[in-house]
Amino acid sequence: MKWTDQAWNNIHELFLEIINMPFISELKDGTLPLEKFQFYMLQDSKYLEHYGRVLAALGSKAKNNQMALDFFDFGKNALIVESALHEGYFKDFGLQDNQDIIIEPVCHHYIHFLKSTIAFEPIEVSIAGILPCFWIYKEVGDYIIENQSKDHNPYANWINTYSGEEFAEGVKKAQDYTDWMADNTTEEIKNQMFEAFQTASILEYRFWEAAYHQVTWKK
Repeated sequence: MKWTDQAWNNIHELFLEIINMPFISELKDGTLPLEKFQFYMLQDSKYLEHYGRVLAALGSKAKNNQMALDFFDFGKNALIVESALHEGYFKDFGLQDNQDIIIEPVCHHYIHFLKSTIAFEPIEVSIAGILPCFWIYKEVGDYIIENQSKDHNPYANWINTYSGEEFAEGVKKAQDYTDWMADNTTEEIKNQMFEAFQTASILEYRFWEAAYHQVTWKK
């Protein structure tokens, strides 16, 4: 069994919780309150900014030139999507492009988990930590496309971003690199990879949960 297959099996129950959580269910039906999506968009824009830098840092540690180029591209694409949020989706959903964005607790925790992983852990653990953001978003996007309401969904353009073929190709590349690394490392490192993958998957859940409840720093 591939490492990625085993990793997904380990979080299967969590994924079921994700697609059934209120944020995703209401996003799918187009009934998610605007203020909850606005909160999410602001946090996601900051997350993508830092995620793109983490991907570029991972590319700088890559074990061959092609992998380096691919992860530099992944990082560039994350920053392009972040720019698109400001240039298009911010306007679409009533947000000001020039507003100061506070990185709230869950986003802050997720960003720093990824940054500490890329800084202090082996590259195999780092790639396992960045993979859930790719993979879970693709699976959630596919699930929403297959099950969304037939009525007009105000969030349709955003949903389509994560359900297209180009995004799926990037996910497949990231999965293949992760499997290749897992096949060429120790059992101890593979166990650390599973831990990083699971932690990042939990943080994906927490990110949407925090948006739904609009969790901020306590004053």
